[in-house]
Amino acid sequence: MDILLYILVFFGTFFVMEGITWCTHKYVMHGFLWILHKDHHQVRPGVFEKNDLFAFIFAVPSFLLIYFGTYDHVWWMQSIGFGIMLYGAAYFLVHDVIIHQRFKWFSRSNNTYVRAIRWAHKMHHKHLNKEQGESFGFLYVARKYWQKVQRDKQLMAGARRVEYAPEAEEA
Repeated sequence: MDILLYILVFFGTFFVMEGITWCTHKYVMHGFLWILHKDHHQVRPGVFEKNDLFAFIFAVPSFLLIYFGTYDHVWWMQSIGFGIMLYGAAYFLVHDVIIHQRFKWFSRSNNTYVRAIRWAHKMHHKHLNKEQGESFGFLYVARKYWQKVQRDKQLMAGARRVEYAPEAEEA
């Protein structure tokens, strides 16, 4: 029973983190900590940006929960900490690798989710200031972006070259 609760808290934390991240992105990163997030909305050379500091900011609660949960034998603290850590790893993979392609691991994916998350993030980045943003989530993709990608795929499928198929000869 304990392992089942641990797993439920672990995955529950992972899913709740999308909402927490959405709120943090909209009201903190595009709010009073815009000074750290601003360079992420600008084109500039270099590998690192001030926005990367958020990875450390978000890692602190995860580390502390894992540490104190392990040290004090409080299973739910440890489970929450690992859930936050899993979300951070997923965020890194989706945001830094797939969307911004800081590492060229999935640069030519035709997967619908990958294309939809890239499009949603592109719509977020069309706003260069902290106001009037959209699509603040990181892993969840709104329906309108899924539909746009599916429409694009249908249009592209219709543009494919069709092989010649001779009509049946009449007898």
